[in-house]
Amino acid sequence: MKAWECVRKITDEAIPRRLAEDEQTWDAMNAVEAQVDFMLRLYWDSHVPGSYAPESLMLASIQAVENQGKVVENGMALYAEGQAALKADDMVALHRVTANLKYRVNTAKKDLAHSYWRSGYYGKFSQFAEDSSFPESIDCDVSTDRFWDQTYGGWMAQIIGAAYGTALEGYTTVQLEKAFGEMDEYVREPNTMNDDITYELAFLNAFDRSGYQVTSKEIAAEWMALVPAGWSAEQIALDNIRMGIMPPESGCLYNPFNEWIGAQMRGAICGMAAPGNPKLAAELAWKDGEISHVNNGIIGEVFNAMLVAMAYERQDLRMMLREVIEGLPKECEYTRIVQFALNQCEIHDDWRDAWRLCEEKIKRYNWIHVYPNAAAEVIALWYGNGDFDETIVLSGKLGQDVDCNAAQILSVLGIMNGLSTIPERWKEPFANDRLETYVRSMKEMTIRSLTDWTVTAVRKAKEEAENRDGREETK
Repeated sequence: MKAWECVRKITDEAIPRRLAEDEQTWDAMNAVEAQVDFMLRLYWDSHVPGSYAPESLMLASIQAVENQGKVVENGMALYAEGQAALKADDMVALHRVTANLKYRVNTAKKDLAHSYWRSGYYGKFSQFAEDSSFPESIDCDVSTDRFWDQTYGGWMAQIIGAAYGTALEGYTTVQLEKAFGEMDEYVREPNTMNDDITYELAFLNAFDRSGYQVTSKEIAAEWMALVPAGWSAEQIALDNIRMGIMPPESGCLYNPFNEWIGAQMRGAICGMAAPGNPKLAAELAWKDGEISHVNNGIIGEVFNAMLVAMAYERQDLRMMLREVIEGLPKECEYTRIVQFALNQCEIHDDWRDAWRLCEEKIKRYNWIHVYPNAAAEVIALWYGNGDFDETIVLSGKLGQDVDCNAAQILSVLGIMNGLSTIPERWKEPFANDRLETYVRSMKEMTIRSLTDWTVTAVRKAKEEAENRDGREETK
């Protein structure tokens, strides 16, 4: 039956009714209006749920587009107009100015003199791979108990890092130390609710079905199925997906935040899916990243995925860091940021001296942008040098998007060194093994069941890949 025939059948069989006043549904528009106004206010003025750091996505969208070498015509004047409307609670005016300002952001013109346009731009993984030098792949035996233990250590470390950092994100080193001192413990009662793991679960669901043949579109469909809402780049990508706009367009269409940290924060699962194989991890990360990000934003996810993949079979953390950074495309702006951070680590004994120079270099970028957080990851990994306590505390002191950074780099340590090397005081709040999320159908899990799921999916994917390779050889 064709679509028109189905519609015709429904229309022909519809029986007219005389509705009572209270059966009509126009009142629903009042609830819709309230929800739309609430979300618009959040876009202009909000606070981070876990740390109460102030943010304005409207203002940040201007900043983000200008970071990408464009000029938002009359942007700050329109922003001031919107702030006045918000203060006066004039929602009619606020909606009007939002439409105008978003139009200016979406149609910003290139400033060809900007340094962004003197850097390499990578729109496809094949282009990125051609200019990259991937670290050597080392075969990882995923059938062993050791692989399960490493993966469990990686998940536990990630959950600890996210719980620790959620209360600290959005602030500078100076302000954090003034408020919390050494930060060598959780600054509030930790929990597992955050958006870091959300998209990793969506990836794992798609990967479990399709293995290494998984596509960006399959992962995007899992976003729509499992994730009710996001923030910044991820929310815009979700809105695009809900309109049938699939990756890579979902990540670049009307998305000023597509070089923020949202892809970098989910690289660990791609590394877990490709243990010992940094190039394969990078390819999976690219597939995942292009759902919501472009270019440098995706490369941030690739960076973390490669580190996590290598952690299964490597022990020299600083050498790993060097190999990954030195293998990135030389003309890439992301590479320049992490290379600069690494250079400071190699010439300064004190992390503060290295970080001070990094802060100056990335001061034009939002604390949620991929660059300041990539630099913070390099500093924390280098000076932490494999010690869990040192690394987690340092990730807190560096500020920025702490939960994302701590979760990703601690995954590396959890896999490399194992669960037993994580101090008990960090694990104790999660002794009940409970994992709570806001992902549909996965709101209550256990860390062990998540580990079982991950390990089973990887074992199945590797077996399928080996069988596929065997069939190819016999042709």
